[in-house]
Amino acid sequence: MPPDHVTPEIWFPNLGFYFERVPQHALNVGGFAIYWYAVIIVFGIAMAALLAFWWAGKTGQNVDHYYELLLVGLVFAFIGLRTYFVVFNWDAFRGRPWFEIAFDIRGGGLAIYGGIIGAALAAMFISWRRRVPFFLLADTGAPSMLLGQIIGRFGNFFNAEAFGSYTDNLFAMRIRVDRAAYTTPDLLERAVHANGATYIQVHPTFFYEAAFNLVWMLILLFYRPHKRFDGEILWLYFLGYGVARFFIEGLRTDQLKFFGTGLAASQVVSVAFVAVSLTALILGYLQARKPAPTKKRRRR
Repeated sequence: MPPDHVTPEIWFPNLGFYFERVPQHALNVGGFAIYWYAVIIVFGIAMAALLAFWWAGKTGQNVDHYYELLLVGLVFAFIGLRTYFVVFNWDAFRGRPWFEIAFDIRGGGLAIYGGIIGAALAAMFISWRRRVPFFLLADTGAPSMLLGQIIGRFGNFFNAEAFGSYTDNLFAMRIRVDRAAYTTPDLLERAVHANGATYIQVHPTFFYEAAFNLVWMLILLFYRPHKRFDGEILWLYFLGYGVARFFIEGLRTDQLKFFGTGLAASQVVSVAFVAVSLTALILGYLQARKPAPTKKRRRR
C-alpha cells in the first residue's frame, strides 16, 4: 500500500505495488514530445525482427529476404493498423482532411489486427517478388509477430489505455481518473477514492494479452522445429491469438464496433481468424498423414 501522502498514477492494490508516476513522454526534442508508446513499439519491432533474422539464419534461409520483409512490412503494417482503426471508427473521422485521417496517430488510432493483416500481405508480396514460399516466410515470422505484440502492449500501460471493465480480482489495476486515457459512466460509478484521489479500477487487459502471447510464443518456438507442414505455425498463431483476443476483447471498454451492429469488430475478426485457421490446420494435418507417393517401377 502506498503511504497516505502518496497519490500513485497507477496502482495494483491486490498485488501490493504502485507507480507514483507513469510518464507518457520519453523525451522532448525541440519542443516535439516523443511518447513512450512510440519508443516501446519501435523496440518491439526491433526485437521481433532480430528473432526472425536469427531463425532464418539458423535454418539456412536467405536473411536478406527478411530484411526486405521488415522494410516492406513496416509500410504494409502501418497502413493496416491505421485503416482498420479508421474503418471501424469512421464516425469519428467523417469530414476530416484525408492527411489527418491517414497520419494523425499521436492521439491514438492504431489497431493490432490491421497490423497483422498488413504484415501478412507484405509477406505475400515478398513471396511473389523473391519466389520464396509464403508459408516459409510466415512460419518464420509468426512467433516474431507475437514478440512484437508482447512488447508493444506495454505502450498501453504508459498511455493508461486499453483496459477493461471494473474488477476486484488479483490483477485489478487502479488508474487515477485525471491520468486515464478515457473513462466510462460505469467505471465512474464504481470509482474508488483513496490517498486523496479518485481512481477507476479495471481489468488490465493489455497485460492479459501480453501474458497469453508470451506463453503462446514460447509454445510455438519450441514446437516450430517439429512442425508437420509448412504454414502450421502461422495457423497456430492465428488460432491461439484469435481465441485469446475474442475473450479479452469482451472485457475491454474501448471496443471498435463492427459497422454499427453493436458487435465488437475485433471479436468478429477473431472468429474469422479461428475459423480459417482451424480449417487450414485440419486440412494440413490430413494431408500430412497421407503416405508419400511411391514411384512405380517401369517394366522392361
